[in-house]
Amino acid sequence: MSALADSEARPVPVQYPDDELSARFAAGDEGCVEAVYRRWAPLVLSLARQTLGDGAEAEDVTQTVFLAAWRGRHGYRAGRGSLPGWLVGITRHKIADALSARTRRTDAVAAAAHESPPSPDPSCPQDAVLSRLDVTREMRRLPEAQRRVLCLAFYGDLTQTQIAHVTGWPLGTVKSHARRGLLRLGQTMRQTTE
Repeated sequence: MSALADSEARPVPVQYPDDELSARFAAGDEGCVEAVYRRWAPLVLSLARQTLGDGAEAEDVTQTVFLAAWRGRHGYRAGRGSLPGWLVGITRHKIADALSARTRRTDAVAAAAHESPPSPDPSCPQDAVLSRLDVTREMRRLPEAQRRVLCLAFYGDLTQTQIAHVTGWPLGTVKSHARRGLLRLGQTMRQTTE
């Protein structure tokens, strides 16, 4: 009975047509924020979950997207596209930020492993750790676009299609950056082992 009373006490969000909802949101109508969130949060969450593969991180990204959208609502122009399309654009950027943060955390762990004294445990595969550090060092030397594609592929575990979606680049461009980056990594790694 109390759940019913609570649901009756909460106001039901007003249902606006998409174009009116978009206009109200862009104008700063705080009363429509919940309606915008209810209508398009599933889309944003789905994109984030598919790309990141982590539900909790996807929920964080979703919250960040809607906060950024509200703060930047003056930048939305209905003539350039729909509000959900604009939200997807923000989502792409926030997913890329999350993946970059993930890469920075991985780099920090690798750097910490490099600085820590060798483990006295004889079963620790030192060569594998050194190889990973070599790859990390060489990845930093790649051009930004190649490094971003390879980091999203290896650290973010994304397919090339997903990388194209996150970056907004054409699939062919993503494939070219991946191929050139891998070729360059292979060449430099061969040079360091010779």
